[in-house]
Amino acid sequence: MLTYHNWEQEKPIFSNNNETKGALDVLKWAYDHYKNDIVYACSFGVEGIVLIDLISKVKPDAEIIFLDTHLHFPETYETIEKVKERYPSLRIVMKSPALSLQEQAALFGDELWKTTPNKCCELRKIIPLREVLTGVSAWISGLRREQSPTRANTEYINQDHKFQSIKICPLIYWTWQDIWRYVHQHNLPYNKLHDMGYPSIGCKPCTAPAYDLNNLRSGRWVGHAKTECGLHES
Repeated sequence: MLTYHNWEQEKPIFSNNNETKGALDVLKWAYDHYKNDIVYACSFGVEGIVLIDLISKVKPDAEIIFLDTHLHFPETYETIEKVKERYPSLRIVMKSPALSLQEQAALFGDELWKTTPNKCCELRKIIPLREVLTGVSAWISGLRREQSPTRANTEYINQDHKFQSIKICPLIYWTWQDIWRYVHQHNLPYNKLHDMGYPSIGCKPCTAPAYDLNNLRSGRWVGHAKTECGLHES
C-alpha cells in the first residue's frame, strides 16, 4: 500500500483526458487501494458537493468528515442536511474541536479569529483533522490548481508532511466552470451562499464575498496576511 512512509514506491499515473478529467479514475483507484483506510475531509462547498457525488458512484458508504468549528454559516449546515437526504448511505461525521468556543475564549480571549486567526484555525481545524487522520493512511481533498497560487502545483496524489499521510486530490484539473457545469447537469444541492458572491466558504467570521473575481479566495481572512487555514500548508 502506498503510504507516507513508503513514498518512494511508484505512484500510479492517471489521464485527465476524459469526462471527469481523471477524477473518477483517481477515486476508483483510491478506494480500491485503501479500502476503508481513507476518509474525505469535506467543507461542503461546491467542489465538495461534486466530489461527494463522484465518491457515491465508487463507494456509497464512504466516510465523509466535516470539521465542525461551530463557527460555520447556517447555510452550510443546511447544505449538509440536504446531502444527507440525497446520499443516505454516506457516513457523514461531524468532527468538533476539543475546546468549546467558551473554553477557547477563556484561555485565549474572545474572538480569537480576529486577533490570532492562525491559532484559531489550529485549534478548531488542524488539530481535529490530525486526530481524524491518526490511524488512516490517506485522505481526500477537493483542492483545484486554479483556486490559488499556493495550490497550483497540487498533484492527484501528494505526500502530506503536515499530517504524515497521503493526500489525494481528484479535482486538480477542474475549472470553476467545470464544477458548476457538473452541478447543474446532475441537479446537485449546494450552499446558496455561492449565489451571493461567496465562491469560497469557511467559518462565518472569516469569510466575506470575494472582492477580486480573479481570486476565488479573496473573501477569506480579509485584513489579515492569510490565505489558507493551514490544512494544506507544509
